[in-house]
Amino acid sequence: MNDTPKIPGSQRRVPKPEGLNPPVGSPAAGDPPAPNHSETNPVGPRLNVDDWERAARSRLSDMAYGYYVSGSDDEITLRENRSAFSRMFLRYRVLRDVSRRDLGTTVLGHELPFPLMVAPSAFHQLATPEGEVATAGAASEHGTIMILSTLSNRAVEDVVAASQHPVWFQLYIYKDREITGALVDRVVAAGCKAIVLTVDAPKLGRRERDMRTGFHLPEGIRMENFLPDDYRSLPQEQGESGLASYAADLLDPSIQWSDLEWLVQRAPVPVLVKGIVHPDDAVLALKHGAKGIVVSNHGGRQLDTSIPSIQALSEVRRAVSGHSCQDGSLPVVLMDGGVRRGTDILKAVALGADAVLVGRPILWGLAVEGREGASKVLSLLHQEFDLAMALAGCRCLDEVTEDLLAFEKPAHKV
Repeated sequence: MNDTPKIPGSQRRVPKPEGLNPPVGSPAAGDPPAPNHSETNPVGPRLNVDDWERAARSRLSDMAYGYYVSGSDDEITLRENRSAFSRMFLRYRVLRDVSRRDLGTTVLGHELPFPLMVAPSAFHQLATPEGEVATAGAASEHGTIMILSTLSNRAVEDVVAASQHPVWFQLYIYKDREITGALVDRVVAAGCKAIVLTVDAPKLGRRERDMRTGFHLPEGIRMENFLPDDYRSLPQEQGESGLASYAADLLDPSIQWSDLEWLVQRAPVPVLVKGIVHPDDAVLALKHGAKGIVVSNHGGRQLDTSIPSIQALSEVRRAVSGHSCQDGSLPVVLMDGGVRRGTDILKAVALGADAVLVGRPILWGLAVEGREGASKVLSLLHQEFDLAMALAGCRCLDEVTEDLLAFEKPAHKV
């Protein structure tokens, strides 16, 4: 084993790998009936995440698929989140005895079997009747953390009960601070171990696919974490996105750093800030009480032509590496956006991520086979990452360093 130093802020371990955690119990009584996923797959074997997306497309309504897959405006950032990975190449090492590999890492005290968590995404009942309960069960089977969206279709208490591992909560700040504070109190009481504050959505990005389909929630599907009825459903307007109208009416565009301080004081659990792409903002987040950063452009759904997440990651990591949190601990750095392969995870770790978050791939699994499909997608990414580690000559995450990467050079005009 070499003596490659740890990336600052990481908490990576090198014990003997252990098996994945066993599945949790069956869904709670009262859950909607499971969909019938026994039909023949119309698109052939599902060998990668893109195969799962094609299968999901054949099962989802146009409205649901458009909501899940879309980005804002011309969807340039949506595409660049993925293509930026393809402009990074791996300078692998050889003859290093990779017969045994440890993929594990630790995030806020929780050990992960590999550096991947489930990103927050809304409206899982558009994919499967169990909704976020199915997602939590799949995450639990793999011993990883799920981040539950504010806009979830299942109550936070049910989701936490479905997992034997930590559930975090993604939060939007509403104009009504009493509603926001009550939601924070509720999710903490339910057992959420951290809060992830989304800060890149003072206004909702213009998502033209949703406008064309008049996106709304079908009858019987609501946002279950709010008590006032007008916070639990989306308006339905011809030629408009119901979510855009909801956000314009209820979310607070005036949020600023003092609101992060308010949340840190209100919540007795760690607070992370999601939606950071500028290194100066990452440092400010730590100064105002955050315990970690999620480098993210909201999956390409907010400001189009914003920087791809993977491109912003290294600058953010370098910026916070010389800083600590208010309690003296090292900050956690996570990233999401465009992760579809095990090699993508490897590249993110090499650039300083403690773990990556995946959102859309989980939704494709849910749409095809419910909880089992989401679990299969997680298994696929786990297997791909393990193989990428071996082929790159890395035996543990401390050996995944930036010198493994080579970047595509722009063509020079003669």
